[in-house]
Amino acid sequence: MVKFAPEHCHEYLLKNAPLLLAFSPEKDFEEWRRKVDAKLREIIGDFPRKTSLNLRVEYERENELFWEKRFIFTSEAEADVPCHLLVPKEGKGPFPLIVCLQGHTKGMHLSLGRSRDDEDEQSIRRGDRDFAVQAVHQGYAALALEQRCFGERADRREEKFRHIPGTCHHAAMTALLLGRTMIGERVWDVSRAIDAISEFPEIDKERIGCMGNSGGGTITYFAACLEPRIKAIMPSCYVCTFRESIGKIDHCECNYIPGFLKYFDLPDLACLIAPRPLVVVAGRQDEIFPIEGVKEAFDKISQIYEKVGAPDKCRLVIGEGGHRFYAEIAWPIFRKITGW
Repeated sequence: MVKFAPEHCHEYLLKNAPLLLAFSPEKDFEEWRRKVDAKLREIIGDFPRKTSLNLRVEYERENELFWEKRFIFTSEAEADVPCHLLVPKEGKGPFPLIVCLQGHTKGMHLSLGRSRDDEDEQSIRRGDRDFAVQAVHQGYAALALEQRCFGERADRREEKFRHIPGTCHHAAMTALLLGRTMIGERVWDVSRAIDAISEFPEIDKERIGCMGNSGGGTITYFAACLEPRIKAIMPSCYVCTFRESIGKIDHCECNYIPGFLKYFDLPDLACLIAPRPLVVVAGRQDEIFPIEGVKEAFDKISQIYEKVGAPDKCRLVIGEGGHRFYAEIAWPIFRKITGW
């Protein structure tokens, strides 16, 4: 059999990826963790320079369950980030905060439970994607943050320059040209959002969590690896081995980090999160993050948490459907292992 197709070679390489910094119980954990941290910061690409946040509140509104503040901050030169902060009307502050990240949807308005058409309504109702409203119901403040390439931050180039479907392609490829990655740019925005939150006294700065589904789960996981101020995370429909998902099944260009599998697979990075609470949410019928790859990844994550003496701080929650969040079963576990 001749093997002309590129996948023949790549499948072989994926099976034999060196994973030079993969977890092993025999390794000196702290030394290994430092090497993983340094390598991830190297390959995720250059981070922007810090600039003035230039934070400005556009409006404040009272809703039935919460106070809402719409604000914008400057993440880096020429990059403004719109956010909605929801603060519960019941309870006493300062409140724990959940940073809520939509994935490849129409935008953060879904986190706010605000549908603009029937498709949005179905996404919210069938996918539990109104994350910020859910967080308020749990007694937390919520920050809905618009990620690069989605919603209000979607590609706005002239049509004559846009020939490939999807909202991330051009920005993700241009980031690579510039020595960056889209994952790194989005993580930077989350970190700067946490800087901005310091301006709001109603938020408990020591209890900041992060959650999101799909592409939101991606940045939830990587942001926790690189931002220690995030104290608890709940990535949904993302945590899986790269070899069983990103490297095998078509995904958006924004998922890729050059050289990643040369050094580690996704679960190895849990050493940069542990012992902070981690709730991994998955769908048993998720076709792009297969459940067997999820279980394999979580098994290694569990070994890492065991190594740091915190086996009870990571949990796997499996819903019986597909690529969506599972609010009913996920939030109780999050509350239990965080104590928030």
